Amino acid sequence: MYIDSKSGRHAGTPHIGLVTFSKSGATLYYAGKSFQGIKGSGLKANFACVESDELYWIADPRADGQDNPDAKGITPEVDADVHDEYWSAIRGLPVPPPKQDPSS
Repeated sequence: MYIDSKSGRHAGTPHIGLVTFSKSGATLYYAGKSFQGIKGSGLKANFACVESDELYWIADPRADGQDNPDAKGITPEVDADVHDEYWSAIRGLPVPPPKQDPSS
């Protein structure tokens, strides 16, 4: 999924990552956080973090890579566990080498 914090003007880098769902499907889990859908929230946010009330946009990643037209020039970080699948199955492109972690 495409996960992008909408709390604050520059809330951080969006991510492409694997989310899990509760049995009912009402709650999503990603990176140690729980998210629940917001009804009638409009285009900018569709989920809220249960722990912090921060707003997020969470959606299926798009094949054209234009997941968030408001974030022009901001490339999402693709989590290592979905890197190959994202580039080959979702984007239909050759798999680029993963970005190196600058701390390693």
